Amino acid sequence: MIIKSAEFVKSSATAADCPPPGLPEYAFTGRSNVGKSSLINMLTGHRKLAKTSSTPGKTKLVNHFIINNQWYLADLPGYGYAKTSRRERKGFGKLIEDYINIRRNLVSLFVLVDARHEPLASDISFINNLGHKGVPFTIVFTKCDKLSGNALNKNMIVYEKFLKRDWETLPPLFFTSAIDHRGKNDILEYIVKNLPIMF
Repeated sequence: MIIKSAEFVKSSATAADCPPPGLPEYAFTGRSNVGKSSLINMLTGHRKLAKTSSTPGKTKLVNHFIINNQWYLADLPGYGYAKTSRRERKGFGKLIEDYINIRRNLVSLFVLVDARHEPLASDISFINNLGHKGVPFTIVFTKCDKLSGNALNKNMIVYEKFLKRDWETLPPLFFTSAIDHRGKNDILEYIVKNLPIMF
Protein backbone atom coordinates (compact mmCIF):
# COMPACT_ATOMS: atom_id res chain seq x y z
CA MET A 1 0.00 0.00 0.00
CA ILE A 2 1.15 3.53 -0.81
CA ILE A 3 -0.32 6.19 1.44
CA LYS A 4 -1.06 9.16 -0.77
CA SER A 5 -3.12 11.19 1.70
CA ALA A 6 -3.56 11.30 5.46
CA GLU A 7 -5.85 13.98 6.85
CA PHE A 8 -6.98 14.79 10.36
CA VAL A 9 -10.73 14.31 10.85
CA LYS A 10 -11.50 15.06 14.50
CA SER A 11 -10.64 14.48 18.15
CA SER A 12 -13.24 12.82 20.35
CA ALA A 13 -13.53 12.89 24.13
CA THR A 14 -15.97 9.96 24.12
CA ALA A 15 -16.42 6.94 21.90
CA ALA A 16 -19.90 8.16 20.98
CA ASP A 17 -18.37 11.34 19.52
CA CYS A 18 -16.19 9.44 17.04
CA PRO A 19 -16.90 9.85 13.31
CA PRO A 20 -19.77 7.78 11.85
CA PRO A 21 -18.49 4.21 11.27
CA GLY A 22 -18.86 4.34 7.51
CA LEU A 23 -15.29 3.28 6.72
CA PRO A 24 -13.10 0.42 7.92
CA GLU A 25 -10.93 1.41 10.86
CA TYR A 26 -7.55 0.48 12.32
CA ALA A 27 -6.70 1.72 15.80
CA PHE A 28 -3.42 2.07 17.67
CA THR A 29 -2.84 1.94 21.42
CA GLY A 30 -0.25 0.79 23.93
CA ARG A 31 1.40 1.76 27.18
CA SER A 32 2.21 5.43 27.56
CA ASN A 33 5.44 6.43 25.81
CA VAL A 34 5.67 3.21 23.79
CA GLY A 35 6.31 5.20 20.60
CA LYS A 36 2.78 5.17 19.23
CA SER A 37 2.81 8.61 17.61
CA SER A 38 6.22 8.01 16.08
CA LEU A 39 5.01 4.73 14.58
CA ILE A 40 1.87 6.34 13.14
CA ASN A 41 3.95 9.12 11.58
CA MET A 42 6.34 6.56 10.12
CA LEU A 43 3.53 4.46 8.63
CA THR A 44 1.78 7.44 7.03
CA GLY A 45 4.94 9.23 5.92
CA HIS A 46 3.86 12.42 7.74
CA ARG A 47 6.33 13.52 10.40
CA LYS A 48 3.81 15.58 12.35
CA LEU A 49 0.51 13.81 11.73
CA ALA A 50 0.39 12.46 15.29
CA LYS A 51 1.93 14.63 17.99
CA THR A 52 4.98 13.09 19.63
CA SER A 53 6.18 13.89 23.11
CA SER A 54 8.70 12.64 25.67
CA THR A 55 5.99 13.07 28.30
CA PRO A 56 3.82 9.95 28.79
CA GLY A 57 0.09 10.45 28.38
CA LYS A 58 0.22 13.09 25.65
CA THR A 59 -2.74 11.60 23.75
CA LYS A 60 -5.88 12.14 25.82
CA LEU A 61 -8.54 11.87 23.12
CA VAL A 62 -9.36 9.52 20.25
CA ASN A 63 -7.83 11.19 17.19
CA HIS A 64 -9.17 10.11 13.81
CA PHE A 65 -7.38 10.45 10.48
CA ILE A 66 -8.69 9.41 7.08
CA ILE A 67 -6.17 7.57 4.92
CA ASN A 68 -6.37 7.61 1.10
CA ASN A 69 -10.07 8.48 1.54
CA GLN A 70 -10.56 4.74 2.14
CA TRP A 71 -10.12 3.96 5.84
CA TYR A 72 -9.79 5.53 9.26
CA LEU A 73 -6.72 5.45 11.44
CA ALA A 74 -7.61 5.98 15.10
CA ASP A 75 -4.95 7.12 17.57
CA LEU A 76 -6.15 6.03 21.03
CA PRO A 77 -4.83 7.19 24.43
CA GLY A 78 -2.13 5.08 26.01
CA TYR A 79 -2.78 2.89 29.01
CA GLY A 80 -0.63 2.21 32.05
CA TYR A 81 1.66 4.73 33.68
CA ALA A 82 1.34 8.38 32.76
CA LYS A 83 2.13 11.64 34.55
CA THR A 84 -1.52 12.39 35.02
CA SER A 85 -3.95 12.13 37.89
CA ARG A 86 -5.50 8.79 38.84
CA ARG A 87 -8.86 10.14 37.70
CA GLU A 88 -7.47 10.96 34.25
CA ARG A 89 -5.86 7.52 33.92
CA LYS A 90 -9.17 5.89 34.83
CA GLY A 91 -10.84 8.09 32.22
CA PHE A 92 -8.38 6.97 29.53
CA GLY A 93 -9.16 3.35 30.37
CA LYS A 94 -12.90 3.90 30.09
CA LEU A 95 -12.49 5.74 26.79
CA ILE A 96 -10.50 2.86 25.31
CA GLU A 97 -12.96 0.26 26.63
CA ASP A 98 -15.98 2.17 25.33
CA TYR A 99 -14.30 2.61 21.96
CA ILE A 100 -13.57 -1.13 21.67
CA ASN A 101 -17.13 -2.01 22.67
CA ILE A 102 -18.97 0.20 20.17
CA ARG A 103 -16.76 0.65 17.08
CA ARG A 104 -18.33 -1.97 14.85
CA ASN A 105 -16.16 -0.84 11.91
CA LEU A 106 -12.93 -1.70 13.76
CA VAL A 107 -10.99 -4.14 11.56
CA SER A 108 -8.02 -4.52 13.89
CA LEU A 109 -6.49 -2.95 16.99
CA PHE A 110 -2.72 -2.59 16.92
CA VAL A 111 -1.39 -3.07 20.45
CA LEU A 112 2.08 -1.56 20.73
CA VAL A 113 4.64 -3.14 23.05
CA ASP A 114 8.18 -1.91 23.77
CA ALA A 115 10.50 -4.63 22.42
CA ARG A 116 13.14 -3.80 25.04
CA HIS A 117 11.07 -5.07 27.96
CA GLU A 118 10.01 -8.49 29.11
CA PRO A 119 6.23 -9.05 29.34
CA LEU A 120 4.61 -6.42 31.56
CA ALA A 121 1.49 -7.12 33.58
CA SER A 122 -0.43 -4.20 32.09
CA ASP A 123 0.26 -5.34 28.52
CA ILE A 124 -0.64 -8.97 29.20
CA SER A 125 -3.82 -7.98 31.04
CA PHE A 126 -4.87 -5.70 28.18
CA ILE A 127 -4.12 -8.34 25.54
CA ASN A 128 -5.97 -11.08 27.41
CA ASN A 129 -8.96 -8.78 27.87
CA LEU A 130 -9.11 -8.26 24.11
CA GLY A 131 -9.13 -12.01 23.67
CA HIS A 132 -12.01 -12.45 26.10
CA LYS A 133 -14.00 -9.78 24.25
CA GLY A 134 -13.22 -11.27 20.85
CA VAL A 135 -11.60 -8.07 19.59
CA PRO A 136 -9.39 -8.59 16.50
CA PHE A 137 -5.91 -7.32 17.23
CA THR A 138 -2.21 -7.60 16.45
CA ILE A 139 0.85 -7.02 18.61
CA VAL A 140 3.39 -4.51 17.34
CA PHE A 141 6.82 -4.50 18.96
CA THR A 142 8.30 -1.01 18.82
CA LYS A 143 11.83 0.39 19.18
CA CYS A 144 13.43 -2.75 17.75
CA ASP A 145 16.40 -0.67 16.60
CA LYS A 146 17.39 -0.25 20.26
CA LEU A 147 18.32 -3.95 20.50
CA SER A 148 20.86 -6.14 18.78
CA GLY A 149 19.50 -8.98 16.69
CA ASN A 150 20.36 -11.56 19.36
CA ALA A 151 18.82 -9.51 22.17
CA LEU A 152 15.65 -8.94 20.15
CA ASN A 153 15.31 -12.66 19.35
CA LYS A 154 15.84 -13.55 23.00
CA ASN A 155 13.14 -11.12 24.14
CA MET A 156 10.70 -12.37 21.51
CA ILE A 157 11.20 -16.01 22.58
CA VAL A 158 10.42 -15.01 26.17
CA TYR A 159 7.37 -13.04 25.08
CA GLU A 160 5.98 -15.80 22.86
CA LYS A 161 6.41 -18.39 25.61
CA PHE A 162 4.60 -16.09 28.03
CA LEU A 163 1.71 -15.54 25.62
CA LYS A 164 1.35 -19.24 24.89
CA ARG A 165 0.38 -19.81 28.49
CA ASP A 166 -3.02 -18.31 27.63
CA TRP A 167 -3.17 -18.49 23.82
CA GLU A 168 -3.26 -21.60 21.64
CA THR A 169 -2.74 -19.47 18.54
CA LEU A 170 -0.86 -16.20 18.77
CA PRO A 171 -2.19 -13.03 17.12
CA PRO A 172 -0.14 -11.55 14.26
CA LEU A 173 3.17 -10.08 15.46
CA PHE A 174 5.05 -7.19 13.85
CA PHE A 175 8.52 -5.87 14.60
CA THR A 176 9.03 -2.17 13.99
CA SER A 177 11.27 0.84 14.33
CA ALA A 178 10.27 4.41 13.63
CA ILE A 179 13.98 5.15 13.10
CA ASP A 180 14.86 2.70 10.34
CA HIS A 181 11.25 2.14 9.13
CA ARG A 182 11.41 -1.54 9.99
CA GLY A 183 8.02 -3.23 9.72
CA LYS A 184 6.37 -0.42 7.76
CA ASN A 185 5.66 -2.44 4.63
CA ASP A 186 4.56 -5.47 6.66
CA ILE A 187 1.91 -3.48 8.57
CA LEU A 188 0.66 -1.64 5.49
CA GLU A 189 0.37 -4.92 3.59
CA TYR A 190 -1.59 -6.39 6.51
CA ILE A 191 -3.95 -3.40 6.48
CA VAL A 192 -4.64 -3.51 2.75
CA LYS A 193 -5.05 -7.29 2.79
CA ASN A 194 -7.73 -7.05 5.47
CA LEU A 195 -9.65 -4.06 4.08
CA PRO A 196 -11.98 -6.14 1.86
CA ILE A 197 -13.05 -8.37 4.77
CA MET A 198 -15.62 -5.89 6.05
CA PHE A 199 -16.15 -3.51 3.13
